[in-house]
Amino acid sequence: MVVDMTAFNRVLAFDPQNRTIRVQAGATWGDIQDYVNPYGLAVKTMQSQNIFTIGGSISVNAHGRDIRNGSLIKSVEAFRLLTADGNILQVSRTENPELFPLVIGGYGLFGIILDVTLTLTDNEMYRMHIDQMDVGSYSRYFMEQVKTNPAIHLHLARISVTPDQPLTEMYAINYELDRSLSLKEHDALKTRESGVLPSKLLFHLNRFSGWGKAVFWKMQKAYFDTRQGSFITRNNAMRSESAFMEYRQAGRNDVLQEYFIPVSQFEGFIDDFRKVLQTEDLNLLNVTVRYVNQDEEAVLSYATADMFALVCLYNVPLSEEGQARVRSGMQAVIDRVLEHRGTYYLPYIAYPRLGQFQSAYPKQEEFFRKKEEYDRDGLLMNQFYNDYRGGAKREGAMAD
Repeated sequence: MVVDMTAFNRVLAFDPQNRTIRVQAGATWGDIQDYVNPYGLAVKTMQSQNIFTIGGSISVNAHGRDIRNGSLIKSVEAFRLLTADGNILQVSRTENPELFPLVIGGYGLFGIILDVTLTLTDNEMYRMHIDQMDVGSYSRYFMEQVKTNPAIHLHLARISVTPDQPLTEMYAINYELDRSLSLKEHDALKTRESGVLPSKLLFHLNRFSGWGKAVFWKMQKAYFDTRQGSFITRNNAMRSESAFMEYRQAGRNDVLQEYFIPVSQFEGFIDDFRKVLQTEDLNLLNVTVRYVNQDEEAVLSYATADMFALVCLYNVPLSEEGQARVRSGMQAVIDRVLEHRGTYYLPYIAYPRLGQFQSAYPKQEEFFRKKEEYDRDGLLMNQFYNDYRGGAKREGAMAD
């Protein structure tokens, strides 16, 4: 049985003065943006796209472009949880506090999130500033020019994946607060994406040829050059375009993997990542870099230090043989991640080995033990649990 919460999408309470909103778990970030935008408010932390539900986002402890507010857990005040035994609990940092860091980033294993109370922030006007650099300069650039500038509230960067310059060039996009601009004159929300068809064609070429990768990288840089100095509201900056990435082809698919690398380890990891890509059969399409503050409140925290998050999109074959090659390559990348004291994001395909998971998430045993205390009959299950808890139990049984 699968429980679909998307019909539960109402706003239950809203306090614009105290900047809080309580919404049902099936509401999307777009629903919240539509609701709070007329009040000059915005979301603190969310993914780059606003199509995801609040309950789902909390279950994976999402993060995004905001470099000041950390992971999503920092924006959550409280939530109601339907547990495996049929009780409804109010959960916060003071009520049933043990569940708070287990459910946020808990992948649905502790109960069904019914509704959530979030803190909000101001909708603001930003000037966009785009800088280009080589990979070796990025960490210093970020620490000296971005993080130390309190006016920069949102940030992301992209890395080249072209055959002649793999993981060497970067451009960074900074969203800097500009109080000279009038929010009221520019706060209409974007409702449609532009340039989808040509972007979709170029991105498709990016999937299947080195020439396509080079052209797509060149077009990306040219496009963002045109945005230099332009302005945008926070709510619109957090309504990112994604329709051009839609893709359907029999036997292949695009898949995401995400690696969290300590800031001080970024350059060394990229060098090692490049070597893996040169030896493994991995078709890397895009790398987006974000920044996540250290935050170990969630039991399965990925931000064990101040991290750069590398969101990597691959095109992969779906045949059994093809997936075996991809799995081997992905595990080689994770080996390099762990060597650089990094972690990886758990919502995506479970390519990493059991031992790699256990190394990246040393609190996993505590997490699974608590899950089994709260759900003794194993009512709430998912593939993540089966792969990693089940895998550990199978290995233990074989050892016995």
